[in-house]
Amino acid sequence: MVKVKIVKQSFLFLLLTSSVLLSSCTTISDWFYDEDELEIRRLKPIAAQFTPTETWSTDLGSGIGQFYSKLRPAVAYGKVFAANRQGEVNAYEQATGKKVWSKNFAIFDDEDLTSGIGKLWSNGLSAKIAGGVSVAYETVFFGTENGEVVALDANTGEQKWITTVKGEVLAAPAIDAGIVLINTGSGFMFALNADNGEEVWSSESDVPPLSLRGVSSPAAVNGGAIVGTATGKLIVSILETGQTAWEQVISSATGVTELERIVDIDSEPLVAAGNVYVISYDGTLAAVELRTGRVIWKREYKSFRRMSLSGSTLYLVDVNSNVYALDSRNGVELWSQGALKQRLLTGVTPVGDYLVAGDKFGYLHWFDQADGKIVARLEVGDDDEDEGIYHSPVVDGDILYTQTRDGKLVAIQTP
Repeated sequence: MVKVKIVKQSFLFLLLTSSVLLSSCTTISDWFYDEDELEIRRLKPIAAQFTPTETWSTDLGSGIGQFYSKLRPAVAYGKVFAANRQGEVNAYEQATGKKVWSKNFAIFDDEDLTSGIGKLWSNGLSAKIAGGVSVAYETVFFGTENGEVVALDANTGEQKWITTVKGEVLAAPAIDAGIVLINTGSGFMFALNADNGEEVWSSESDVPPLSLRGVSSPAAVNGGAIVGTATGKLIVSILETGQTAWEQVISSATGVTELERIVDIDSEPLVAAGNVYVISYDGTLAAVELRTGRVIWKREYKSFRRMSLSGSTLYLVDVNSNVYALDSRNGVELWSQGALKQRLLTGVTPVGDYLVAGDKFGYLHWFDQADGKIVARLEVGDDDEDEGIYHSPVVDGDILYTQTRDGKLVAIQTP
């Protein structure tokens, strides 16, 4: 009788425990978040107009963790090129995701190299690739936080040249007319010969005592080297010589503390139809005439994300993850979308009639270009900030490519 009673009590305890767990299984993860965080993580239902399709995905070997990074893939010559922070640079077939070649720039010490099995058990020291890859002239260009700039053959991955510049390379290179533009965190911008990496010219801009972690990706367009600075200026130089054509103050530092005086321009200047569109962290969006530097219009928007343009409409994501559409001719706001606030949206990328952006929880969101309505959604990560999307997707045709923080590279088709 005693044995039966013990079994009964144990069974009742297990039954009660299981009942509690089952009744709370949909909310057990909620225990780890406060109410504000839960509100951000909850996605409101949408009336999906289509279902995006993942065509292929692959693992880059490692991701970026919680480091700041502008790494994003590049598409050219029928391949997708991508890198991870640790030092691996890979090329994949665009249609299938099959790896074409791989190069590893992680740093191994003598013991790793002479042990014979060192590389099997060690990932080496990180190469700190942070700025992203750019492709031109059948060459892949990228830089590192150690100040190295590397050029690889796009077809084979063989190294063409490597050189060192003064400062961390935190933004993707820009290439035009045989010149590779490198913007660094030290305030120096370098123009390198695309064939051999030799310095053609360099320029220096001021860096304030406190600025954002990151720099503006330069733009090389129409014979001009265009870059935003940490002091809120837009500077255009002659690409061949480095001579300053003009500079324009987009935003001036105000406030008492250094924090209040941050005016960084960290997004890549967007050049279209003879104008440059640029935005600063402190809240100034401007359209500037490329030829003269004359300001056409200014509006108050605060961002460090990459802007995009489709037709005559300018799209941006502000620091609170609100999405805006503006008439690029006069800066008049056409619509705004605030349903994804605080989800750390990437910049939006046009694809067909839509815009697409990723968020820190690993979701991609599609917006209608006409009114900003959310029309589709796809979970690429696992609703986890370690698997979030941190840079705007790259689009080629109706296929977009994106990287996650944990090192996943994904190709997705928009119907």
